[in-house]
Amino acid sequence: MGRSKSALPDLTRAIELKPDFLPVSPTLTQTKLLKMLLLSSSHTIPLLFQARLQRGNILLKQGNSQEAREDLNMEQLMRASELEDLQEEAQAAYHQGDYSGTINALEKVIEISPWDPKSRELRADCYIRMGDPQKAIQDLTPAARLSNDNRAAFLKLSLLHYSLGEHHESLKECLKLDQDDKDCFIHYKQVKKLSKLLDSAEESIQQGRHQEAIEKFESAMTTEPNIQFYTNLAKERICFCLVKLQLATEAIDVCSEAHQREPRNANILRDRAEAYILNQDYEKDYSFIGCTLFPQMYPFFGTLAVEDYQEAREFDSDSNTIREGLERAQKMLKISRKRDYYKILGVSRNANKQEIIKAYRKLAQQWHPDNFQSEADKKEAEKKFIDIASAKEVLTDPGQELVLRTEHLW
Repeated sequence: MGRSKSALPDLTRAIELKPDFLPVSPTLTQTKLLKMLLLSSSHTIPLLFQARLQRGNILLKQGNSQEAREDLNMEQLMRASELEDLQEEAQAAYHQGDYSGTINALEKVIEISPWDPKSRELRADCYIRMGDPQKAIQDLTPAARLSNDNRAAFLKLSLLHYSLGEHHESLKECLKLDQDDKDCFIHYKQVKKLSKLLDSAEESIQQGRHQEAIEKFESAMTTEPNIQFYTNLAKERICFCLVKLQLATEAIDVCSEAHQREPRNANILRDRAEAYILNQDYEKDYSFIGCTLFPQMYPFFGTLAVEDYQEAREFDSDSNTIREGLERAQKMLKISRKRDYYKILGVSRNANKQEIIKAYRKLAQQWHPDNFQSEADKKEAEKKFIDIASAKEVLTDPGQELVLRTEHLW
């Protein structure tokens, strides 16, 4: 295409050097033309005739049927007429809001005129209006290069890449623009700033600086609050960072919000599952205060972790990380559903007999039923007192305590 396009001025110049050359008439049949060429003693006429045909063919491929007509033969003139009818059909459908009909007509137009940037730009506009930016990009990419100066197409192409979250591609297209142009310059600054923030945030994650990465992703959301993709990406990555920082409660909140935005995102489900597992681990720190909420919630969070991992596996069945995470969550859930006497007394699994007895005495004094007045409180205290006594009995029995330790290891 490039050679033929660049040859057009040379062809025109060659034809202008022979102004008395007969134009190709629609009534000139191939037989008459052949007789003229055979009788001609000069090679100029056939060469110029060939130049005219070649120029007409280039103009037709560029969509300039009116300019091409004086150079075309009968067959090509029919194609030019067909092109004009299809162009009118496409324009009529477009003005009526029939974008699907416009695309159908333009497909035939582009078959005849593949080097016509206007037809491709119009079809790209239809794809955008129909919510298919990827196909619009496929048309705008060649259209932007079919004209010597098509800043509008390059800008639209950059904006489309940007809207799809392809900020690196958008930045590449920006570099082809005239940055002195006001609209181009404003867009270029925006893309460059956001791209730098996102790249820097990912670099911080790679270096283990997760709090710093969170701040950069938050800045990215402030920089571009209008395009959903970038907010979704930032929420997903903040969720990941909070898990790495072992901030379980905050991670669950952010991951849940991110999941609402992208329900089929396996990475978000994986990270929220890890946050639920973290929440299980941290509940151990609260058991010493005698609060009944956390022992009850321990298997609940484990169930949620398993459910998230199972759902993540549906969306990404090839991930070894998700498979291993699911196996680990199922194992932890199985352990959590057993009566955790260590948790009841608020001691570690490595606690010795003296530490167990000390914890028992403290909790037994705290939860003795005589310490409570109302009947409901007394019943609750009795349950707790029985649990505490059972825990002390099991954990101070060497045989039973050894079984518990072994179950935990496996």
